[in-house]
Amino acid sequence: MHRICVSIARESVDDVLAVADHISPLADVIEIRLDRLKTIAVAPFITRLTKPLLLTNRPTWEGGFFSGDEKLRMAPLLEAVQLGVAYVDLELKAPAASHENLLAMVEKSASQLILSWHNFQETPTKAELVGRLAMIQDKGAHIAKIVTMAHDHHDVLRVLNLQEEAAKMDMPLIAFCMGRPGIISRLATMELGGYMTYCAAHEAEATAPGQLAVTVLRQLETLLAEGQEPSR
Repeated sequence: MHRICVSIARESVDDVLAVADHISPLADVIEIRLDRLKTIAVAPFITRLTKPLLLTNRPTWEGGFFSGDEKLRMAPLLEAVQLGVAYVDLELKAPAASHENLLAMVEKSASQLILSWHNFQETPTKAELVGRLAMIQDKGAHIAKIVTMAHDHHDVLRVLNLQEEAAKMDMPLIAFCMGRPGIISRLATMELGGYMTYCAAHEAEATAPGQLAVTVLRQLETLLAEGQEPSR
């Protein structure tokens, strides 16, 4: 099943809700970037929105906006699991205590834990990518997320080929590339075993380099489906 996740990064809860209501028909999952909010809240999203939600509170050291205490960063994610959110995202590089606390909470809930690793500078070797995937699995994640910066098509191919390793490990994997060369991977991953791909609510609101607007991604998905129809 194709999962298109629309990422929303706005400064107020009301703005996020308004955008989410507008794009909900085009989204399979909606990611709320808590780290972009001036005042972080969780309950309004879970009570108001009907689409499966992914809550992320990305720290500055992983390309996000949250720069405060780690316990304060984790608090809304733990609350979200208690309230039954579909997904929470935690960084592979987060402190061990954060991993342990969130995993313990997730194990007593219906929420799924996405452990993510981002490289905003480059795409490492295949060996390092596979190593990161193994580390994510060893940490007890339900879903792995590996996203790198692509400088050419070789980088893109290495990341997309990770799906083969993930299949051997029986590990659901979100994997694509940032940057202009990586744009195609955001679409291709849906046809190559990727668990989910990410897009923006609007072109001007991309939360990562090369991120497409959801309307564009849906158009590409439709064109791809039409190309697979048998000729008459």
